[in-house]
Amino acid sequence: MEIAELVKTQRAYFRTGVTRSAQFREYALRKLQAGLRDYADRIAEATARDLGKDPLETYMCETGILLDEITYAIKNLRKWMKEKRVASPLAQFPSRSFISPEPYGVALILSPWNYPIQLSLAPLIGAIAAGNCAVIKPSAYAPASSRVIAELIGEIYPPEYCAVVEGGREENSTLLEQKFDYIFFTGSVAVGRVAMQIG
Repeated sequence: MEIAELVKTQRAYFRTGVTRSAQFREYALRKLQAGLRDYADRIAEATARDLGKDPLETYMCETGILLDEITYAIKNLRKWMKEKRVASPLAQFPSRSFISPEPYGVALILSPWNYPIQLSLAPLIGAIAAGNCAVIKPSAYAPASSRVIAELIGEIYPPEYCAVVEGGREENSTLLEQKFDYIFFTGSVAVGRVAMQIG
């Protein structure tokens, strides 16, 4: 699927409202949790190929951190979704005021090469917990890790919900031409400036 079409499809899926419920968000987080466990060996192989990481280092700095974050997100999900009462201005008496957390829509995740799994999927945990759809763009400088992320996400989620775009600068540029509601970015100052201009 072309990038523009992918973003359009995700926006349409988000507008159905299916991603908003606590049940859907928890289910999606549990799928990621199970997927990370199933893919643990493949993730370790990929980071060893890309970065020479030892399997223990990969677990400590990549997979294990993600599993902890998912557990934390599931535990706190309903609390995060609750409306929060806030004081009303005197001029609005006798009104009641509150803050109602709402999902943004379609998020873009641009990650670097040095922690390719963690920095691709930690923002995804936040995006899912907040009720968003997401497009993940792993770094082309960690190709084995990028491939395993694409395989994992492609196996557990439909592309209209979460998808991975692989490639290099051309794909980055095309993604940054699209309209996203939120951008998670970790990387160079040059690309960060571009992301800030469109975000």
